[in-house]
Amino acid sequence: MTDPAVPLGTPWQDDAQRLLLLGSGELGREVALEAVRLGLEVIAVDRYDHAPAMAVAHRRHVIDMLDGNRLRQVVETERPSLIVPEVEAIATDTLVALESEGWRVIPTARATQLTMNREGIRRLAAEELGLKTSPFRFASTETEYLAAVEAIGLPCVVKPIMSSSGKGQSTVRNQEEALAAWAYARETGRGKSDRVIVEGFIPFDSEITLLTVRAIDGTHFCPPIGHRQQAGDYRESWQPCALHPDTLAACQAMAQAVTDALGGWGLFGVELFIAGAADQLQTVYFSEVSPRPHDTGMVTMVSQHQSEFELHVRAILGLPIGEITLVQPGASAVILAAGASDNPRYSGLAAALQVPTSKVRLFGKPVAHPSRRMGVALALGDTVEEAKERAIACASQVQVMV
Repeated sequence: MTDPAVPLGTPWQDDAQRLLLLGSGELGREVALEAVRLGLEVIAVDRYDHAPAMAVAHRRHVIDMLDGNRLRQVVETERPSLIVPEVEAIATDTLVALESEGWRVIPTARATQLTMNREGIRRLAAEELGLKTSPFRFASTETEYLAAVEAIGLPCVVKPIMSSSGKGQSTVRNQEEALAAWAYARETGRGKSDRVIVEGFIPFDSEITLLTVRAIDGTHFCPPIGHRQQAGDYRESWQPCALHPDTLAACQAMAQAVTDALGGWGLFGVELFIAGAADQLQTVYFSEVSPRPHDTGMVTMVSQHQSEFELHVRAILGLPIGEITLVQPGASAVILAAGASDNPRYSGLAAALQVPTSKVRLFGKPVAHPSRRMGVALALGDTVEEAKERAIACASQVQVMV
């Protein structure tokens, strides 16, 4: 851990504190910005050039992060104080080896390894911690997969064990859809595994993200974030999400159990399914956890006094978090590309920013493809519903020109 009593250096000097960002998309960019604001030297790494965080970093590297030798080479060249994974597709065995040699991986190499593989985190949550989850089975062959679908029953959800933003995820409602879901999961998953998870379909009423921060001054929780997904990827999020007080306590207990088991300092995005109405005691199911800022948490850039990105950087530097304050109900809505382009441009910003309290964040991705997330609209409101209406209205005005 970083000793908060040790003065931070200055970028480009020998005593600089260096943060190596493994993954430089829109979430990584916000982490980089917060790190730069606190005087860190930031090195952005990704599989493609001109990724969003590279625009604000001090240096950049373009590598295949599943190549352990290449990953090690970058670490040994840059000699970072902090190695901060921000994507799933990383050679986690190399991170474990590097940590054993004294390099600091955020939050820990084990946490990164477990959570970037759905099998690892699901077995930890369900089998070791006894958390309530959907029924699940894993499969590596078509025969195993069809047996898993039969055992779990229909409808069921099929996902690669490594993916993000809903890639490779399908809901199978009848036997005719089963083989297509198997092929889709294997073709679009990240990493080198063909293994999939088959999950029982939970009749939940809402799904939330509970941002949980492990820091020098204890474990902290942000107000719960509700979100709407489409094709497995988030489209809108809002904060706070109404929960029965006892349900919120159950969510926090579940989040603390899994983050304590993972260890380390930093922000975790804990995804939970909620069954039941907010005016009664609800049932909570654990879904997934990310040991880093969460896409649905982009709403905190407008709704909280400290965004999820600021909380993450403060925690990993060993700085206190203090009180997490909700400024006002807020919402986010994504801005998607409608087609493909290697030179995306944007129109409609003037109209978008006429929406009261609205903000637009364009990510600066160098390439667009259909349904790729290119930006996000943010807004506040006197109520969550007003904030959602404003964020959606703002996002709808921005067009990605391809």
